Amino acid sequence: MSDIQFDLLVMTVHPDDSELGAGGTIAKYVAEGKKVAVVDLTRGELGTRGTADTRAAEAQAASEILGIAARENLGLKDGFFRNDEDTQRIVIQAIRKYRPEIIITNALDDRHPDHGRASKLVYDSVFLSGLRRIVTYDESGAEQEAFRPRLQLQLIQDKYIQPDIIMDITPFWDVKERAILAYTTQFNASNDDDGPQTYISNPGFMESTRARARELGRNIQVQFAEGFTSRKILGVGDIFDLL
Repeated sequence: MSDIQFDLLVMTVHPDDSELGAGGTIAKYVAEGKKVAVVDLTRGELGTRGTADTRAAEAQAASEILGIAARENLGLKDGFFRNDEDTQRIVIQAIRKYRPEIIITNALDDRHPDHGRASKLVYDSVFLSGLRRIVTYDESGAEQEAFRPRLQLQLIQDKYIQPDIIMDITPFWDVKERAILAYTTQFNASNDDDGPQTYISNPGFMESTRARARELGRNIQVQFAEGFTSRKILGVGDIFDLL
């Protein structure tokens, strides 16, 4: 495996997915000095409230709150992206650019159909990214080296999925919440100029987000937590390090 460039890459389909599903985990590893990047697959242009431009500004504000090292948007077509060769090559280019040790992506299955499709797209692209005979080029036109992250995890989003890993984010809940609320057109929103009220703009959505974090935390006797799934069996070096 070639040299790691980033410790963690969160690659999700809509701006705000990373904050909602892994904002506490991101903040935790940034605080520990890890190099963390976020890649949004689409601009979220089909969202009921706000615009693609407002979402971009909100994503920038959330990134500053989280303190991540890099963020970019691949500009895939919201709602209509496909898991085909052309799209996979775009995702492979990003994986080979950031070269993360660990990658986190969307839930395997969820209320929003984009989430499950994005999860499968990233999963397939992670495998293909490790094949040296698939040739891609960086922004300068130089050929990229094949690369495959050591581990891929998936978020738990709207639909509850039994987690394989639960991360204590108690010290970072406030950072996560502020990063989510940086999307002012999307959450706890009262300005009708940004569009009609939605499932997520209602204040009750943030209450349920907090309740989910408490529910996951209760499983490991902490106040707040985030959960992730893994497609492969995970090993440990020392069972005494487990919570």
